[in-house]
Amino acid sequence: MKIDLTNTTSSKINAALMEARRARGSGAAGMVLTLVIVTDEGSAYDALKAANDASREHPMRTLAVIKRAGRSPRARAETRLDAEILVGSDAGSGETVVLRMHGELASHAQSVVLPLLLPDAPTVVWWPDNAPHHPAQDPLGSIAQRRITDAVTAESPVGQLAQRAQSYTPGDTDLAWTRITGWRSMLAAALDQRPSTIVSAVVEGESYNPSVELLGLWLANRLHVPVERVVTNGPGITAVHLRTKDGDITLDRPDGLLGTLSMPGSPDRQVALKRRETSELIAEELRRLDPDDIYATAVRTPVERLQEPANAETEAAEKVARELAEEAEVAVEEAAEAAVANPERVTAEAAERKPARKAAGKRTTKEGA
Repeated sequence: MKIDLTNTTSSKINAALMEARRARGSGAAGMVLTLVIVTDEGSAYDALKAANDASREHPMRTLAVIKRAGRSPRARAETRLDAEILVGSDAGSGETVVLRMHGELASHAQSVVLPLLLPDAPTVVWWPDNAPHHPAQDPLGSIAQRRITDAVTAESPVGQLAQRAQSYTPGDTDLAWTRITGWRSMLAAALDQRPSTIVSAVVEGESYNPSVELLGLWLANRLHVPVERVVTNGPGITAVHLRTKDGDITLDRPDGLLGTLSMPGSPDRQVALKRRETSELIAEELRRLDPDDIYATAVRTPVERLQEPANAETEAAEKVARELAEEAEVAVEEAAEAAVANPERVTAEAAERKPARKAAGKRTTKEGA
């Protein structure tokens, strides 16, 4: 069932929702939360599709907030609220309301959303893209128990992690963190099966992928070892190597579909490690609405803690520089020891070198003239 309301109000939308439920013979008691999606027209379709798929696991009321402030002064002066109500099979296992806010109303979206929230149910706000710098201080984010962002959609995904660290408030999370749940589970299970002392770790993945950085920061925090970051062509995370004295524990996924777990003294095993859809990520985040302390610790760790591998030329140059510095130190030490052991010889050698330098200076002067 689909209902279109033009130039409407929140009270009229609530009345239309109640009428639609009566027509279907169902109530709102089965819905467990309200999901508020803040997006634009370009991303609204994909975001609503993901939310509808996730609602089959979490029956909920979905409110899609689309702000259309207008570019011209005349468009901004026209304040209007248009709503599109979807109930039944068009809205998954819940209700969907698409709110298009025109003009100045776009700056006061919370006043429209508040009357439409399910009573006595938690509220989650999701920004598929263009998330605010401080989600908890956003007018819509302040009314939610859980705030979901996605650093992948930012212009500088890795730089976005630093912004998330500065603005973190309990209840914040990011889909870049949700994407590595499978990797974290498999690596933890591997260490449970074969307890070993990890001396270092290597994380391989495509460039500008915040999930790769978060996985490396998580390993650095939990294992307290140096972690090396290696750039590959992807897709996503391609491999993790945990260095031990007995050999490497490796989880390799070159194609984004199937992973291979290798451990010393054990045969290789194939593990399911497929890259997940957005609907699966949202469904996972909606399973728990309490603060994620492990994510908070990982995202607050500076990315600079991850080490980059040096190339062969750099290593060779550093080696030559170290050898020359060592030879110079040895020469200085030998000269100092000789001066202390036989000061008269050093004085005589200096006296012999002085006339020689004067003669060389005279020859240079004559030649220059």
